[in-house]
Amino acid sequence: MNNLYERIFFLCTENGIKPGKMCADLGISRGNISDLKMGRIESLSADKLAKIATYFKVSVDYLLTGEETKKAPTPEGEREISDDDIKFALFGGDGEITDAMYDEVKRFAQMVKLREEAEKEKK
Repeated sequence: MNNLYERIFFLCTENGIKPGKMCADLGISRGNISDLKMGRIESLSADKLAKIATYFKVSVDYLLTGEETKKAPTPEGEREISDDDIKFALFGGDGEITDAMYDEVKRFAQMVKLREEAEKEKK
């Protein structure tokens, strides 16, 4: 039996939820979970893993490895991500990143999010 399936099954059991109900709640095919259980597939798509992780309030890393990823601690608690951190990640730390450039990236990301939500509503 697949380790990923075992972790999903454990989370279902721990939360008093049948795997079929989880699938119905998340819009995931029960066949995917059955295929995982029977070894016909090794994993699920990133989208499905993210849905399951959110549903059970665990990380995707936990589903895949059985271990939670820990965030870097700060004296105040969890590490805060600043706009400068995001700019560095998006632009690789190269050159001057203006506020206008950063705002354009945020508008683009919002547009992509809205487009995806509209696509989901069509289904």
